[in-house]
Formats: sequence, C-alpha cells, structure tokens
Amino acid sequence: MQYIVKIADMKVVQGTSGIIVTHALGSCIGVAIYDPKAKVGGILHYLLPESSLNKAKAQANPFTFGDTGIPLLFKEAYAKGANKRSIIVKLAGGAEILESKSNFNIGKRNYMIARKLFWKNGILIRGEDVGGTISRSLSLDLATGKVAVKSPGMGEKIL
Repeated sequence: MQYIVKIADMKVVQGTSGIIVTHALGSCIGVAIYDPKAKVGGILHYLLPESSLNKAKAQANPFTFGDTGIPLLFKEAYAKGANKRSIIVKLAGGAEILESKSNFNIGKRNYMIARKLFWKNGILIRGEDVGGTISRSLSLDLATGKVAVKSPGMGEKIL
C-alpha cells in the first residue's frame, strides 16, 4: 500500500507494510519519522516555517507550518505507540527554487525552524538532504524504516 502525503499534509501509520511518500519538496520540508520498535512511521510535508505568518491558515490547516505541523506529527506517532527515545528523524527539501536573488529564503527558514524545534526538544536529526536548488521526493518504507530521497536526474539516495 502506498500512502501519499500532499503539500501541507501528514500521514502516520502503524504497521510493517507500505510506503509513505511525498513529492514536490522544493522550499518545503519533508519530515520523516520512524520508530523501529513500535513500527510507527510518518511523514509531514510543510510549506512555511511559522504559523504567526497567517494564524487563520494555521488554524485551518496546521500542517502548512513547521512550528505547528512538527508537534502534531510527533503527537500522532506517540498516540500510535511510538516512543521519543527510539524515533529516527530524517529531513529533505528546503531548496531555494525561486530566483536566487529572493530575500525570502523560505527553504532556509523552513529548515531552520525544524532544526530549532528538534534541538529544543532534544531530538537528533539522523539524516538529511536539504538546500540546493532542486525538487525532491521523500519516501519511508514501513517494513524496513528505510528513508529515500529522489531528485530529477539524480537518482535515489538513502538517508
């Protein structure tokens, strides 16, 4: 079974079969988490770093923002039996797809909010493929916990 995570979306699954995947990670960040003991995995695909940018949008869809989506990803994983001590975290995305002269730096800001949240909560990032100027797809194999990143013309990379 394949579980598709759309932009500003999240999926958390308990079980040993299936793949969770998200596409079109440009400046967005994909956060993959996996607890090998509880066999719980999930992916969040967030668009913007901070919910203070648009409180109404954050209330309507908290997965749009890193600062609201990441805590919900972990809460859902904990509800399915995951344990903070055994969760493995991997990230992809955070590219600067728009014109390089842009002052917004959304990709970098998206990445920094993730690093800040994980640091504040004592969680290590075990693998990442971030930055640059290319789009990525991120997948998590629930049977093995393998996290892979694919980029156009670059093939697959295991994180």
